[in-house]
Amino acid sequence: QVQLVESGGGLVQAGGSLRLSCATSGRTFSRYVMGWFRQAPGKEREFAASISKNGGSTYYADSVKGRFTISRDNAENALYLQMNSLKPEDTAVYYCAASGRLGLVVVTTVGEYDYWGQGTQVTVSS
Repeated sequence: QVQLVESGGGLVQAGGSLRLSCATSGRTFSRYVMGWFRQAPGKEREFAASISKNGGSTYYADSVKGRFTISRDNAENALYLQMNSLKPEDTAVYYCAASGRLGLVVVTTVGEYDYWGQGTQVTVSS
């Protein structure tokens, strides 16, 4: 069982930055591929970024590529999402997730994740 707790969300003006954190429980954090997803009101949850178990590989949705950076600290059992050049369309609840699927370097689909946090709200004003 893995428990995930996001933090760092808030209200920011367009062009600003935020850094999201995801704290995890347990001693097996390094066994999971991790990801960030987001869900805007009235829309489906969508993939934002994923990182491999050792942090050596990352993958981003086109909508955030070049602006967001996913990283992890396996010693601290923590996942991060640095968000720069934020746009109003980035407004959403952001979720971190853990995937225990074998054989996958990164994971981009909701159904492949086993554990989810409760989410943190990010609001970008124009």
